[in-house]
Amino acid sequence: MHRLRILCGVGLLIWLAGCSTPNNYHTLVPAQPLQSGGPQVLVGRVSLPPQVDRPQLVVRQGSSGLVILETEWWGANLVDEFRSALQDLLGGPAPGAKTLLRVDVQRFDSVPGQYSALDALWRLKRPGEAEVTCRTALKTPADNSISGLVNAHQANLRKLAETVRSTAVPGRVGCPSS
Repeated sequence: MHRLRILCGVGLLIWLAGCSTPNNYHTLVPAQPLQSGGPQVLVGRVSLPPQVDRPQLVVRQGSSGLVILETEWWGANLVDEFRSALQDLLGGPAPGAKTLLRVDVQRFDSVPGQYSALDALWRLKRPGEAEVTCRTALKTPADNSISGLVNAHQANLRKLAETVRSTAVPGRVGCPSS
């Protein structure tokens, strides 16, 4: 009887292990961070819509639905992924950086087979100058794969970083035209 219980227990564990689907992890952080150069910008506060700021990827379904992909995860909560990726794209955390960036993401949409979208209001404070408030809206085509969506989000972040970097140049007045 004892042997039968052990065999049943082992069988149950094997069955449960076979039923679980492994998680896949994704990152917004670029594989190669930007080499520092140009204005040093420190990424401060970043906020994201609460619907998407979670460890799992969230995609749109139809005109009003959202789906939380239980086996597709960010390497960290999305706000931390976003902040880390943007800081790397701006040349890494620079000791003594005096220009501060704050980002309020209004939309961070993932639509499989269509696009990844980023709409952000951002504020840049350069030393000795008035704060500049700008808005950047980006949409990059994506295929029907999760990798395609993540790659499109990475492309949007690269474009946002380029825009911020060009605005951070001392003496530049106003926001770039979109």
